[in-house]
Amino acid sequence: MTGRAPLLVVGDALLDRDLDGHADRLAPDAPVPVVADCAERLRPGGAALAACLAARDGREVTLVAGVGEDPASRELTRLLEPWLRLIPLPLTGPLSEKTRVLARGRPVTRLDRGSGTTREATDAARAAIRGAPAVLVSDYGRGTADALRDVLTGHPPLVWDPHPRGGPPVPGTRLVTPAEQEAHRFAGQGSGAVGELRAAARAAATLVEELRAGAVAVTLGARGALLSYGDQPLLCPAPEVHGADPCGAGDRFAATAAGLLADGALVGEAVEGAVTAATAFVGEGGAGTLMGLSEVSTEAAEAAESGDGVRAVLARVRAAHGTVVAAGGCFDLLHAGHVRLLQAARRLGDCLVVCVNSDASVRRRKGAGRPLTPLDDRVRVLLALGCVDAVAVFDEDTPERLLAELRPDIWVKGGDYSGADLPEAALLQEWGGQAVLLPYLDGRSSTRLMTRAAGAL
Repeated sequence: MTGRAPLLVVGDALLDRDLDGHADRLAPDAPVPVVADCAERLRPGGAALAACLAARDGREVTLVAGVGEDPASRELTRLLEPWLRLIPLPLTGPLSEKTRVLARGRPVTRLDRGSGTTREATDAARAAIRGAPAVLVSDYGRGTADALRDVLTGHPPLVWDPHPRGGPPVPGTRLVTPAEQEAHRFAGQGSGAVGELRAAARAAATLVEELRAGAVAVTLGARGALLSYGDQPLLCPAPEVHGADPCGAGDRFAATAAGLLADGALVGEAVEGAVTAATAFVGEGGAGTLMGLSEVSTEAAEAAESGDGVRAVLARVRAAHGTVVAAGGCFDLLHAGHVRLLQAARRLGDCLVVCVNSDASVRRRKGAGRPLTPLDDRVRVLLALGCVDAVAVFDEDTPERLLAELRPDIWVKGGDYSGADLPEAALLQEWGGQAVLLPYLDGRSSTRLMTRAAGAL
């Protein structure tokens, strides 16, 4: 951890799925696009997304949310396990799922299923709220905030992030962060005033008074956010305007604001920091790239100045029509064999992205007691190598999903595979990539190092 304050997130968790392909023709039976060659990405959604974003900031996070035993709930629990502590609340039905169909990153349609709502509070959830120094409520209207409204009223949260189907924040909340349309709805102004700063300012002032909130920050998308304490508002403009996917920007805003307030920032400082973070989040591709391309915590990324972001590296190399090389492994104890392999891989192209197993993935593959070196430290060491341009982390047992997002031209494996059974070879062929083997340096292995170290004790 980095010394950042812990955060408790209370709200409604979703399972989000993106199906991203290309649409080059219309269907013969209806004037609708045919989206082909879809790659599937799963990620936490709703309050679970806000919680994961806070955890990726290097913060200790606990999530209180409705999660059941249905397949979507189990998948969400698996995605959350490496990042945070989950206190589940019982659901009335299957977890809500949101599936977006995209064509080259642009949404075509959305499919929703799962009607489960939080059935009741639990003693564990109530105790967690009472004992938490900092609480963020992310209310998507699926019952969690309502089930815990009594205890939240007695312990008002730092930030309440309302959504269209949710109820009003409890009185005494320090900062309420509605989107513009939600602000008008809560203030009883309808949706006709959306886009007018004067109307947004009136809505914010009304909400400060009616909700007895410390402040209201109305998020305005590419324009930034309007902060009101009930009088003259402060406009916090976005530092840049991006045309990328804004999905999840509101959760990024709320998670950042709550974290900064928990760390002792003033409300104005927290809102300005949240605008900056949400703008950068959209510029990097938004929630659609969350679980594949940037699983490295802020602490690890800041620790190695030589490590550019994955997306920036890929964009730069592909703009110059260069060759993207990727290599993967646990890299629990980095040794000379690893270094030689990575150096050779880098010489095959114009950049090298190293795909690293998360701590949970290593444990499943290697057993209890592994990894010896935690993820942040493994990332730091890899980024310090001159031959490594970027690091991406995957939580699955194998890197197929991450490779489908990276789509490298060359995928490098150590020489303990034969060409016939290289697991990722067929996947690489889908986009014309090539899997290659490179020989290991004889006599070097992490297992051998651990055995020798144990024998010397």
